[in-house]
Amino acid sequence: MLELARYGKMLDSLRIGLGTDAHAFGTGSGPIWLGGVAVEYNRSLAGHSDADVLVHALVDAMLGALNMGDIGEHFPSSDPQWKGVPSLDFLAWTRAQLEKREAKILSVDAVIMAQEPRMKPYIGSIRQRLSECLRIEASRISVKSTTTDHLGFVGRKEGIAAQAVCLLALPEAKKS
Repeated sequence: MLELARYGKMLDSLRIGLGTDAHAFGTGSGPIWLGGVAVEYNRSLAGHSDADVLVHALVDAMLGALNMGDIGEHFPSSDPQWKGVPSLDFLAWTRAQLEKREAKILSVDAVIMAQEPRMKPYIGSIRQRLSECLRIEASRISVKSTTTDHLGFVGRKEGIAAQAVCLLALPEAKKS
């Protein structure tokens, strides 16, 4: 049995957030933006901004860990100022919120769910781009991809989804 008292102070400073996003394929041709990287494909994703499902999921995870709501509260699709904006701008803003609170990203784990296109050739570039935007080592970022074996909207090639988890450490005085 785990003795929580031994880990009390450490555990008290940790916060975890989970984010999920999905976008349907649109009528235009690619590229698709995933993790701030242009992925070549013959279709694009439909969305108000650049429809980067991976970044949107990560922003939601980080906001969740900070107890700051979700991406739609801060960058609503009903607001024309966000039309076509690169999602990395949302991620940079969210990173700045962490910095204001002196929070440190300990780990990010994300998965892209896409029947097509194949993600493996892009994973390294995505990890590097996220590392640069978040100002953390790429070794703290895991990005994986999976298909759904032709099940659901992803399997029918109707769109792409992503999930992300972010583990933060907050300083003692900044806990919420």
